[in-house]
Amino acid sequence: MDFGGHGLSSHYSPGLPYYQQNFVIEVQRVVAALKWNRFSIMGHSFGGIVGGMYSCTFPEMVDKLILLDALPCALDYKESENLLTYKRRLIEHMLQTEASQKPQRVLSPEEMLQGFLKNNSHVGEECARLLLQRGTTQAATGLVLSRDRRITLPEYSIDFISRDLLVHFIRKLQAHILVIKAMQGFYNVRRENDADKEALNLVKDILKSVLKEWFQYTEVLGNHYVHMNQPQRVAGIIGSFLKSSTPNQL
Repeated sequence: MDFGGHGLSSHYSPGLPYYQQNFVIEVQRVVAALKWNRFSIMGHSFGGIVGGMYSCTFPEMVDKLILLDALPCALDYKESENLLTYKRRLIEHMLQTEASQKPQRVLSPEEMLQGFLKNNSHVGEECARLLLQRGTTQAATGLVLSRDRRITLPEYSIDFISRDLLVHFIRKLQAHILVIKAMQGFYNVRRENDADKEALNLVKDILKSVLKEWFQYTEVLGNHYVHMNQPQRVAGIIGSFLKSSTPNQL
């Protein structure tokens, strides 16, 4: 599914910011429309965080949770001093974008592709073309990006939680969890600290301690978009996980 403001989904009305909790609500809206009672979730990166928070909020709904280069929650690890800055920048960017009368740039398909590849160096050309099928809209003379320009850096929309809350949330889970970590993927919310694996290791240890045999962790060679660039590296792992029986409830 495309979250609001992404892909083929409509944009939020002016004045409504894009927060992580909004996307959790959107998942539940889709689940209610489909009349599902229990299902599995797979999410990549920020989508994995949303899927994890949904699984903690509606634990009886999710039997298996697959996280691709993501963790179920965003830990407030060395981020306390930045949290108000994130919130302020989200508000400032939203208001500035709403006040701007600047029209969307119309580009040719090739210009759009090359611009996307320049700004997303981890994505291969084939994957970029696939992403742009949902990420662009046809205009009279070319293509425009369909994503809402008010959406900015993920950390501005993430709900960071403390270590104690993380443990509390994870204890609520009723899902069998698979985390697939890309060895050349992201380790930190802020790219300048991306070599710091301490937060990842801390969350991983908590998941293992709380969930025990319910938690499966594996690393694969590849970057943040390994599931698109080299899907064969993750497909077998995911397939085996989905076919496996869920351990007895804790």
